[in-house]
Amino acid sequence: MHPNPIFRGVEAARSLEFVRARGFGAFLVNGERVPMVAHVPFTLSEDGSLVTAHLMRSNPIARAARDGCDAVLTVTGPDAYISPDWYGVDDQVPTWNYIAVHLEGRLQTGKPEEMRPVLDTLSADFEGRMAGKKPWTMDKMTPDVAERMMRMILPITMRVTDLRSTWKLGQNKPEAVRLAAADRVAEGTGSELDALAAWMRDPP
Repeated sequence: MHPNPIFRGVEAARSLEFVRARGFGAFLVNGERVPMVAHVPFTLSEDGSLVTAHLMRSNPIARAARDGCDAVLTVTGPDAYISPDWYGVDDQVPTWNYIAVHLEGRLQTGKPEEMRPVLDTLSADFEGRMAGKKPWTMDKMTPDVAERMMRMILPITMRVTDLRSTWKLGQNKPEAVRLAAADRVAEGTGSELDALAAWMRDPP
């Protein structure tokens, strides 16, 4: 995470709220040569202590997690290049603003019979976020097709032991300077530029 403490002072509850709202991240696990990475949708328990997801049985991380392994779940949000010209003051340098949260914990695969409840919970979470749509459920699938597909995946959980976050939104700048840059973010490059500009205007 970023070493400047001014970007790391957000309360854990706010970072967990951000993680839960994103619902998508990447597991990182130590490998023999390089870290292993798996990008996953997930749910986070209400108290922030348990991440639940699923992986293909053939995924190396799923194999490593059968006996339990340490892992990091990294969840990122809006990000953007910040031009020095946008600040309206002299002697600034280019930078990149972003939000990132890392959850550390112990990864473990579950039993095959736990797969259906995991999928039901995951789909209900994301289907429930879409206004005006009748939620999709696995009951719409042909039972033998659903069973065949579930045999290809395994439930996986991570018991969270630590949380670290970076909310780099220009908090090290005077408010007027930060707001001036926020007004120009949409002209630049990055992802979810409007969302990042909003966070810059009102950092947590």
